[in-house]
Amino acid sequence: MNKSTLALAVAVGVLAQQASAAGFIEDSKATLGLRNFYINTDNRDGTASPSRNEEWGQGFDLRFTSGYTQGTVGFGIDAIGLLGVRLDSGGGTNGNVAANGSPGTAYGGTVFPSKSNGEAVDDFSSLGLTAKAKISQTELKLGTLQPKNPVIVTNDGRLLPQTWQGGQITSGDIKDLTLVGGQIEAVKGRNSSNNENLSINGAAVRTVNSNKFIYGGGDYKITKDLTAQYYYGNLEDFYKQHFLGLVHNWAIGPGVLKSDLRYFNSSDDGKNGNTPAYYSSGDYSGVASGRGKVDNNLYSGLFLYTVAGHTFGGGYQVSNGSSDFPWLNQGDGSSNYTITDMQIQKFGRAGERTWQARYSYDFAKVGVPGLTAGMVYLHGDNIDTTSATRPFAQVANGASEWERDFTLAYVVPEGALKNVGFMWKNATWRTDIPGVRSQDENRLILSYSIPLL
Repeated sequence: MNKSTLALAVAVGVLAQQASAAGFIEDSKATLGLRNFYINTDNRDGTASPSRNEEWGQGFDLRFTSGYTQGTVGFGIDAIGLLGVRLDSGGGTNGNVAANGSPGTAYGGTVFPSKSNGEAVDDFSSLGLTAKAKISQTELKLGTLQPKNPVIVTNDGRLLPQTWQGGQITSGDIKDLTLVGGQIEAVKGRNSSNNENLSINGAAVRTVNSNKFIYGGGDYKITKDLTAQYYYGNLEDFYKQHFLGLVHNWAIGPGVLKSDLRYFNSSDDGKNGNTPAYYSSGDYSGVASGRGKVDNNLYSGLFLYTVAGHTFGGGYQVSNGSSDFPWLNQGDGSSNYTITDMQIQKFGRAGERTWQARYSYDFAKVGVPGLTAGMVYLHGDNIDTTSATRPFAQVANGASEWERDFTLAYVVPEGALKNVGFMWKNATWRTDIPGVRSQDENRLILSYSIPLL
């Protein structure tokens, strides 16, 4: 039994003795989230399989959040039960297909885990428990977590969300300062029901990994409109990462201008500095493996002006160094805290320079509450990559890519179908990186949340 599991068992035992205390039951909440999810990815050019990925499923997300027992130290427990049911994933369209068109050997497809023959499973499920304790405005959680901060971001872009195993402490006891720290030991991917260890893009998939990611940092409100951030993350044997951020809201005329400045400094840690299986992807000319140690500095700025339902925006990002931008990534779908984390691509390759333009509109301003639409266009160039299959060969020198994302969403504001949500997400991605296939993608999502407590 590992340390976090033992701590969780002890905490649950203490809680069981106090569960009848006032506050634990009265402040408890339970909800059932329903998500019907369809995705279709069309790989446009090239001949390598697959040319099309298509899956459709129904997700169930049952959550229980307790209140706290009374006393100086309050105790509680949270639970999350996840179930995904396959509605359609036949004909080799689940995204787990070998180059010859036969079922692949990957752990999972686009949405569902895979059977031993590469086909999608009929359903998959998991249960996560979290013990928690609170003193004043400081809270400790042990067990299943869904953290979201600049150095670790939970992905919720498919049928079921990603979850993590570990511990986290959050404190708001100091005025205008929020502090957070934690350690993660394992992750359950969005197309999985199993917890596994941690890795990064470029490393030997599920061969080398780590069971220790530590993180910490805080947000400080300098004024009511200006917030400064610092965070640190360390994936043992892979990378160390420092983050600095500054967010400012400025009332200009009838609207508000939001400025979001971010800087990441990432370097190697442990075996990533000297063991090829732990190396990162990037531009390592003269290196036979085409990979090397983490070495990246990423700068970005995003500016959004909101007025009368309209939001206009633009941004720019620079990825310097030999490696691509690193983040927690097991190769089964993940998110990071960059302004270029889009529906299809991340735009954080070695050497890449990316500009973007955004526009969105809230139709409540013209009498249609609940209806929103938005579009983002990004263009990245100066991409440098080295091939892992062609020793010492730089396959891209100054390559480019672009992506256009469109989102249309509607949440029923009232009546019998109140809070039922509909969303269409459409994306187009094109690139001239040799050997990489461009993509078109559509997602259709129907969601509803039912309060149970």
